[in-house]
Amino acid sequence: MDCILRYFPNLTDRQKSQFAQLQSLYADWNEKVNVISRKDIENLYVNHVLHSLAIAKIVSFADGTCLMDVGTGGGFPGIPLAIMFPNCQFHLVDSIGKKISVVKAVAEALGLTNVTAEQTRVEQVKDKFDFVISRAVTRFDAFYNMTRKSVSPGGKNSLANGILYLKGGNFDDELSRINRKTTIYNISDYFDEPFFETKKIIHLEM
Repeated sequence: MDCILRYFPNLTDRQKSQFAQLQSLYADWNEKVNVISRKDIENLYVNHVLHSLAIAKIVSFADGTCLMDVGTGGGFPGIPLAIMFPNCQFHLVDSIGKKISVVKAVAEALGLTNVTAEQTRVEQVKDKFDFVISRAVTRFDAFYNMTRKSVSPGGKNSLANGILYLKGGNFDDELSRINRKTTIYNISDYFDEPFFETKKIIHLEM
């Protein structure tokens, strides 16, 4: 938890309490449903929570912003961002029901009234959102084609409405297949941990 406080020193007491509960909540649920690899649960705060919060380093979402987390798994990046931005609305979707059950239980335990979760495929979601967020569930060009209909036009944030995608490695070929303005942010510019050396955020404007 120290790494969260190091990079985000201005958290409220409620946020600190919610972040502090994540380790025990996920450790307990991981014994029942494998939402995080067994060996990775010890690195929860860096590899999952802080990784999710990298998005908060490039944009501070305005109150009332609506976001959909696609392929959320156990709730990343949606749950940490919902703690960070309690006045924004987060809809977390995954096609695997067990994972959505974990997300709902964690959100309830934390008292996150700004989180909804649904077992579905993103193609079936009819609502529109200011941002679609995700952690590398597929090739970026494929993700864009799956989710572009879900982003509403306009925007009230410092970044234009669009897709925010956490991804590592080289994805030049994937970006070359999309005729949209994209900006790449190196997470290592914000966090010092070696885990983030090759990790990036893609922002695609809609």
